[in-house]
Amino acid sequence: MNSFETDMGRAILSRGFAAGVLLEIFILFTAGFDSDLFRMTVPVLCTLPYSTAWLADYQTGFIKSYLPRTEVTAYILGKILACGLSGGGAELLGSWIYVCLKQDENMQWNPLLIFVSGMLWAVLAAVLAALSNSRYIAYGGAFVIYYVLVILHECYFQTLYCLYPYEWLAPEHIWIFGEWGVVFLIAGLMLVLMCLYDMILRRCIEGV
Repeated sequence: MNSFETDMGRAILSRGFAAGVLLEIFILFTAGFDSDLFRMTVPVLCTLPYSTAWLADYQTGFIKSYLPRTEVTAYILGKILACGLSGGGAELLGSWIYVCLKQDENMQWNPLLIFVSGMLWAVLAAVLAALSNSRYIAYGGAFVIYYVLVILHECYFQTLYCLYPYEWLAPEHIWIFGEWGVVFLIAGLMLVLMCLYDMILRRCIEGV
């Protein structure tokens, strides 16, 4: 069984993915890309599609019948990749639809950074879900960490822009390699989170 394809299908066809896309469109029509509303909802909307998928499998017992049909590594990798891609995809698709409907040639937005930012916060939410065994912490934890980083930068560490979430969506400073410098940073953070996710799930699966 191809675990990744199964997980991607479940993520993209989920009500959470549709809700994320529709809410993104609504928020952008209400406030636009330059608003705090758009920036502050990124770590929330991206968690809707698939960040709690592991909890659903684990708490319902579905994992017991699913694991014998695939490998543990494939199962874990399918879960976290589908989570990240669907989270970033919901952000990107909602933004793209808004841009198409708005038809404003002067609109400034960065599809790549919106996508990878959505991926990062979705993956973080999945890690928090696995670590806490709580849906509420999954949906709210990523937002809390995002908000703390925003407050720390704006109030105390204005020069530390590399850890400022707003900067990851629309860079205002000079980065090595330009916007790809942001992508490399986010990719590195995601790699660390994916390793942590793998460790947590393997420990949980051992007890199944």
